[in-house]
Amino acid sequence: MKKFSLSAKEKKNLIRILVALPLFVAIFIADKTVGLDGVFGGSYGWLFPFSLYFAVYVVVGYDVVKKAARNIVRGRIFDENFLMCVATLGAFSLAIYNGVSGRGTEGADEACAVLLFYRAGEWFQSYATAKSRKSISSLMDIRPDYANIKRGDTIERADPAEVKIGDIIVVNPGEKVPLDGVVVKGSTSLDTKALTGESMPREVCAGGEIISGCVNVTSQVEAEVTKEFYDSTVSKILDLVENASGHKSKAENFITKFARYYTPAVVVAAVLLAVIPGLITSDWSAWIYRALGFLVVSCPCALVISVPLSFFAGIGAASKYGILVKGSNYLEKFNKANIFVFDKTGTLTKGSFAVTAVSPESRREEILRLAAVAEKDSVHPIARSVVSAYGKEAEGGYTLTNVAGAGVKAVKGDDSIYCGNEKLMEMHGINFVKEDGLGTVVYVARNGEFIGSLLISDEIKEESAEVVNELGAMGCKTVMLTGDNDAIAASVADKIGLFGYKASLLPQNKVEETERMLADKAEGDVLCFVGDGINDAPVLMRSDVGVAMGGVGSDAAIEASDIVLMEDDLRGITLCKRIAKKTMAIVSENICFSLIVKLAILALSAFGIANMWIAVFGDVGVAVLAILNAVRVNSDYVKKPKASRGFRPASVKKYR
Repeated sequence: MKKFSLSAKEKKNLIRILVALPLFVAIFIADKTVGLDGVFGGSYGWLFPFSLYFAVYVVVGYDVVKKAARNIVRGRIFDENFLMCVATLGAFSLAIYNGVSGRGTEGADEACAVLLFYRAGEWFQSYATAKSRKSISSLMDIRPDYANIKRGDTIERADPAEVKIGDIIVVNPGEKVPLDGVVVKGSTSLDTKALTGESMPREVCAGGEIISGCVNVTSQVEAEVTKEFYDSTVSKILDLVENASGHKSKAENFITKFARYYTPAVVVAAVLLAVIPGLITSDWSAWIYRALGFLVVSCPCALVISVPLSFFAGIGAASKYGILVKGSNYLEKFNKANIFVFDKTGTLTKGSFAVTAVSPESRREEILRLAAVAEKDSVHPIARSVVSAYGKEAEGGYTLTNVAGAGVKAVKGDDSIYCGNEKLMEMHGINFVKEDGLGTVVYVARNGEFIGSLLISDEIKEESAEVVNELGAMGCKTVMLTGDNDAIAASVADKIGLFGYKASLLPQNKVEETERMLADKAEGDVLCFVGDGINDAPVLMRSDVGVAMGGVGSDAAIEASDIVLMEDDLRGITLCKRIAKKTMAIVSENICFSLIVKLAILALSAFGIANMWIAVFGDVGVAVLAILNAVRVNSDYVKKPKASRGFRPASVKKYR
């Protein structure tokens, strides 16, 4: 991730503020202690301090006046620039009136201070937004600039969009992988941090897949392109990130509508506050001053800036850990999610077979060795899990014979090894000890003598029980939908502490079951489906919130889900849940705090109790405090969860 730095525009604005602020402080102190209006004497002595304040005003705020004028021409009148210009230029006009009337330059100092602190708050908001954008911007750095296409013995540099499927590309150390493909030559380490948040590099060699957006770390590799750029992983992720701001939350939509009617209303109220009492009392100076303070504090910056910034910071915090949220509306909805429906294979379990038990355990090494001899040449997933469990080079020289529907017979001279199911044992008249474990049982015999058995099943992910446990502690119900038989489903559900499960489901049955649960859920409940994003696309799209696991390289995951966990780790769910909860808490705090303080100061300004300085706090001070609160979402508080309270249901419910 690139180191955060200020843009040229931000640096320029910061310099202007740092120049204007000490000048204003020096002028203000001199004016209040010495009295600058008496330096030149006479009836026009007030022009000297007025000119100094106005000069500082021009230095720090000329572009605010420019933007307000440009927006008025374009028909966008009632924005914060307009409010600031009316309030500050009105205060300067009031200072001129007071000067001509011999009342000093009251208003000029406050007008200068209002715009100076407004610009300081505006700069701080820009800085905070840029900081929050950093995590998301790092994802934009995955965009490849070029691809090296191999044409015979030459290498041509081309736009990734021009590369076709089947072309051979060369990726040098330090370069971004421009397109998805399969390595055909070489081996290297890939930095996937920008995609998954995983700091450890991933090793790939010939035959391994490479994903666009990763960075080649160690060695040059050649790869055959398997997807065109528009269909590649990096293209889909970039499209997701770029369009995330288009999906606004209810809170953001409320603030947008609120500001649309609120700003014109307070302008009208300020005019009435100046005109009606002014006509009655004839004290125009006092009532115009109150109206100007009313305008300053009424500026909706704190709400208009801090609420979207809170969501932006939340999405940025999530992306920092490889969690892509497609919009603030999904973050808002995920905070309310209280029913979590999980696919089993590839989500709660690893989706790969492994030897989970050997019987008798005392003969483990012998059983694994004999089974590996029989299964060494098979490509079946169960056979590969046996060879992997043995972990050594299996003895060769055996003639291997597949027995359809039963297993494998391995023969070398007088030595015969039988490896398979019950049918194989019965076919050769071998007495064996039947196993009732949950999974696939492989029996092993040698020369007519039963040696033992292996239990092979899909492994439960290490973090599954932890995540289900933590979701339970958050008050969420957890359910599993699976195509496996009832015995296996019940075992998995019990081991990880699920609230319930439904077994023996075909893919279309999962959609029907999700539809039923959506229809049966209470008002206010939010159902979240978690799947691997490959064959679960219909359910991901139908649920209130769809979460896809291990989204790297899965088109269906990125397209069908609302939240994508780029790393195949269930803990991203509870992490995202905490980020969403913290984001919504901060949004509520900012809305309540901003409205309460502003309404209080508006009332005080109308009654003449609050002056322009308090109004400045009501605008800039509240905005800065709200912004500081918003950026707390991106703190490391969300990185490590607090200890779970150990929730487990009394019993696992089987859904009928």
